[in-house]
Amino acid sequence: MKAMIIEDSRLARQELKELLLAHPHISLCAEAENPRDAYVIIQRENPELLFLDINMPGKNGFELLQELSYDPKVIFITAYADQAIHSFNFNTVDYLLKPVSPERLQKALDKLKADTAVNEAEEIQPALEFHSQVMLRDGDKCYWVRLQDIHYFESCGNYTRVFWANEKVTLFRALGKIELRLPETHFFRANRQQIVNITEVVNVEPWVNGGYQLQLRSGMVLEISRRHATRFRELFSL
Repeated sequence: MKAMIIEDSRLARQELKELLLAHPHISLCAEAENPRDAYVIIQRENPELLFLDINMPGKNGFELLQELSYDPKVIFITAYADQAIHSFNFNTVDYLLKPVSPERLQKALDKLKADTAVNEAEEIQPALEFHSQVMLRDGDKCYWVRLQDIHYFESCGNYTRVFWANEKVTLFRALGKIELRLPETHFFRANRQQIVNITEVVNVEPWVNGGYQLQLRSGMVLEISRRHATRFRELFSL
């Protein structure tokens, strides 16, 4: 798996690299000492996994993740235990406290392996048809909904909120996993956090940094990020 280390301590980066020598299936493509440099490298390399410190000069690790247009898997490595809850708003595999022991890293990579196996199994599921009925389970409640009636999906870390009519539910499934089953002809990844049903869009306006702003029938307004704007034009411009 293609990975990257983002950590402001040179010593901590070196220690982690030495620990990872025992795990040849993790292929380090780069390292960075601050979020600014890391963002440029991530845009170029698209690593699947980030070993990410939280408190760094300039932006912190959470702010870096919010800027990305995709959801890499993340193993947080930090000296602070009190930020663990916030970390699970992202595609978090594990949260490790410094100094990292070989045993604790092994457990984190075991979690990664198990999660990857589940993802691979889900990838072979057939894509849904736009007119399919889907069951949405939220706690002890189940909803039987037509896929075409869903307005948009919104990521909340390892959970996803689904909006339709005047209803919404929270599913215990990451947005990326749901995206694999959606028909690409009708559902578009507008930004890192949202997938929109294109048939619900009633107006499109140019927006900041080369993106677009979408207005839905419900009155909800979503933004297409600059990175996704190019594909939006390719798919929907004459």
